[in-house]
Amino acid sequence: MGDIFGRNPVMEAIKSGTTINKIYLAKGEQKGSIGEIIHLAKEKNIQIQQVERAKLDKMFPKENHQGIAASLAATDYVPWQDILALAETKNEPPLIVILDELEDPHNLGAILRSVDAVGAHGVIIPKRRAVPLTDGVAKSSAGAVEHVLVSRVSNLAQVIEALKKKGLWIVGANMEGAEMYQEDLKGPLAIVIGSEGKGLGHLISEKCDFLVSIPMQGKINSLNASVACSLLLYEVYRQRQAK
Repeated sequence: MGDIFGRNPVMEAIKSGTTINKIYLAKGEQKGSIGEIIHLAKEKNIQIQQVERAKLDKMFPKENHQGIAASLAATDYVPWQDILALAETKNEPPLIVILDELEDPHNLGAILRSVDAVGAHGVIIPKRRAVPLTDGVAKSSAGAVEHVLVSRVSNLAQVIEALKKKGLWIVGANMEGAEMYQEDLKGPLAIVIGSEGKGLGHLISEKCDFLVSIPMQGKINSLNASVACSLLLYEVYRQRQAK
């Protein structure tokens, strides 16, 4: 859906319930309608990032942005409970991918493709320090963004605890875990994939019920996040099909 610019368009987008990834606001802008926009955005838990006006000029060189712009989601997010509901309607054990601060839009797009390919039920991403559903993600997903449920949550750790109470096992991808072939992955499951550079965060790693690794014999001891996610999803798929 792209970006919108200017005070009135951003105000109307918020009021109409348009799914907004983030609002960019020039530093020092607080007066008049900007104050109302800030108030409405906070009410709706929309992230606001203050930037230098020069950066806004560089980001949107041909637009009269009036010190404010909003990045719109490529598709609407859903509550995480909708992902569980989808699994229930299909009479399948839930299979969810949780992304811990993934930042590369190409990785997210590729993960959405894999999620769709194996018939997993959805993806959960955090609101902060993570790539949202941008147009770049939509393009990388080759259309999968239209078919995969994505939930964007304020507190990933709390949602993980809620999923545990719903009966899901939380499985973290980590090189220190047991090889994925050794674990039973057929039941209700959420696979947690860490960020490109740091892997799983300490808090999220502690929330996992167990960790799994992907066996490797080469010189490089790590895989791209989207590749690792795909391999784990297909191991779950293999085990469930063989059941």
